[in-house]
Amino acid sequence: MSISIYRLTVPMFQRGLASLRTYLDKAEAYAKEKNIDPAILVSARLAPDMLPLAGQYQRASDSAKFTLARLTATDAPKFEDNETTIEQLRERLAKTDAYLAGISAQALEGAESRQITLPGRSGIVLPGDEYVATFALPNFYFHVATARHPAQPGRTDRQARLSRLIQSGKNKGSFVVIRRRRKMLYRGRRVTGPVSVNSV
Repeated sequence: MSISIYRLTVPMFQRGLASLRTYLDKAEAYAKEKNIDPAILVSARLAPDMLPLAGQYQRASDSAKFTLARLTATDAPKFEDNETTIEQLRERLAKTDAYLAGISAQALEGAESRQITLPGRSGIVLPGDEYVATFALPNFYFHVATARHPAQPGRTDRQARLSRLIQSGKNKGSFVVIRRRRKMLYRGRRVTGPVSVNSV
């Protein structure tokens, strides 16, 4: 059974943004419990050479909106990347969510075969479906996973998300497609060399 490019993108990005909102709630509660300035968490880094928390949210937002813009050959909304508070990050997520909600399945018809040039990877071109499965989604979830750190979620949070995925049969095909597409990429059928997750 084939999976539409719409189901591989818009709902996936929306779920990721929902997780990011939950992380902000947890980070805010953690800051209040420990009596620390939330701005410290917003500027926190996992390593000196990594983006701060705000940067991870900005890149996740960019990855979602630029992916859909490339697939539909339209312009994505421009955000200034100047968020410094938890509330501003919430607003960034809301604006990104609103943009995604405006993308219809019809707008993505034929996008699986649209030729997409990878950003920051000169000369590498992929059809839309492989671009989504091997670059866009891994890049998006890299930033979502990194942004989870300050929220300090427990094991139950991860188990709950996994249970929802298992119970939702429509998601099974998505992950099968992603695994297959990754194998195609790594076998060199379309691209030689690794695909970076550090570009949006």
